[in-house]
Amino acid sequence: MMPVCRSIEDWMSFRSRKVRSRSLGFVPTMGGLHEGHSSLVRRSLAENELTAVSIFLNRTQFNNAADYETYPANFEQDLALLEELGVDAVFAPDYETVYPDSYRYKVSESEDSLSMEGTQRPGHFDGVLTVVLKLLNLSAANRAYFGEKDYQQLRLVKGMVEAFFLPVEIVGCETARADDGLALSSRNRRLSEAARVKAAALPRILCDAASPEEAISELAQEGFLVEYVVDEGGRRFGAVSLEGVRLIDNWPLRVEEKMKEARE
Repeated sequence: MMPVCRSIEDWMSFRSRKVRSRSLGFVPTMGGLHEGHSSLVRRSLAENELTAVSIFLNRTQFNNAADYETYPANFEQDLALLEELGVDAVFAPDYETVYPDSYRYKVSESEDSLSMEGTQRPGHFDGVLTVVLKLLNLSAANRAYFGEKDYQQLRLVKGMVEAFFLPVEIVGCETARADDGLALSSRNRRLSEAARVKAAALPRILCDAASPEEAISELAQEGFLVEYVVDEGGRRFGAVSLEGVRLIDNWPLRVEEKMKEARE
């Protein structure tokens, strides 16, 4: 039976009994698991001798209390999914276990965290980086797996690992998408049926629009409340709201294809 470690002592006991010299893959989550999380777990299972998953709804990264309180997660369903996938252990601590200092100590990044999500969600990345540092330290994993849907977050986590010389490989995994292209997200469950259909326009417009300005205009016409569309580092990033549900996505810029189209 898959062990569920609620305390640091339980987790350390699992590590001492089971991990030892074997490779450990780690997938940090906030619960509300879906196929996107499953794809990260399967990648870890394929690349490591053991795989562990954390379930911790980290309130320090929520700048909107309502978003935290309505986060769609079901712990028992999440555990059943992870056991079915063949996960070796789950680390599911409470707030006091992760933040015995009541979040007095935190990790801040002073450049890349200030744009896009950092602008729209003040304090968000402090919470993300702080909890990821804690979880990576506790897991002592060889590899940790993160989805590219949160690409800005992925870059910041990689930067933090390099800056603090953490002995873990951060593995970025391709965004898992529904058949209509929408990036899988726990928040998608909060959309009405009609809004869920409309949401599929987000990846299409981000991918196809000739410029961020064109993408913003098209998204607004489709009924999205647009927070930003930005081209940065060879990718296009976008954040919108629909029925009060916040959706983010990003795509590599198809520079060569667009240059060819312009020449023709």
